[in-house]
Amino acid sequence: MVSFQTEQLRTVLAVLEEGTFEAAALRLHVSASAISQRIKAMEQTAGQVLLKRTTPINATPAGAVVHKLARQLRQLEADAAAELGLDGGRDSMAIVVNADSLATWFLEALALVPELGRMSLEILREDEQHSVALLRSGEVMAAVTATAAPVQGCSVMSLGSMEYRAVAARKFFDDWFPNGCSPESLAVAPAMQFDRTDTLQNNFFETMAGTPLSGPAHFIPDTIQFSEAVKRGLGWGLLPEAHCLDGLRDGSLLELVPGHISHIPLYWQRWKIQSAALDLLTETVRAAAAGALRQN
Repeated sequence: MVSFQTEQLRTVLAVLEEGTFEAAALRLHVSASAISQRIKAMEQTAGQVLLKRTTPINATPAGAVVHKLARQLRQLEADAAAELGLDGGRDSMAIVVNADSLATWFLEALALVPELGRMSLEILREDEQHSVALLRSGEVMAAVTATAAPVQGCSVMSLGSMEYRAVAARKFFDDWFPNGCSPESLAVAPAMQFDRTDTLQNNFFETMAGTPLSGPAHFIPDTIQFSEAVKRGLGWGLLPEAHCLDGLRDGSLLELVPGHISHIPLYWQRWKIQSAALDLLTETVRAAAAGALRQN
């Protein structure tokens, strides 16, 4: 069985978070030579290279496994210190959330966390189709994701589905779809895309036309500004119901296919460790999702 010393795991964390041996040495109050020796000893124990000596330093696939172990150890130490009432008991957690959840319901989950001031949260934003990669690498300990299959070492919980409607501003609709929205007219009308990993508009178009979307597109990687761009008539796009229902009611927005709703199932994946802080966050996320997402 591979066994690493606590100081070695702390060294890996420092190197990957600081980016260089020298910066890690300053953080840990040791020499850069001592940092190098610890990493070399760990690589000899593991029988493989753990860190790429780049600028900044990055983990190899094997190093990512050790990095995850080191982060889990730090969380368990923080939990223990908090329960014992010791200094250093502040929980530091990194989680990844898709942009639309972050802009609609996820902050409500954080607002439900008692004594949030005791935690130090780092929220990373990533598309729900790609967020599990950060779980696999050990960069985060929990994720809102569209992936139902649990990542190794993680548990998974269904949160419900976000609901989207394909909409356009009234003038845009009149200009591009004077005879109603059809696959032919939709293929040439400018579409809004969040970024190049965004699949919502393409999936909607394929449902209508049976072919991939290949027309003109505008890319705006911000949920609020994306919605604003649709409302200003820059293109058509799928918006969360929270961002389009008011416009549909007052007539400033029109549905491309009235009554059609796209459902995106979301899941909460988290490390399978006994962590009071992570358990608390999981429960508040579940509660917030229950009130904000469609429950199947």
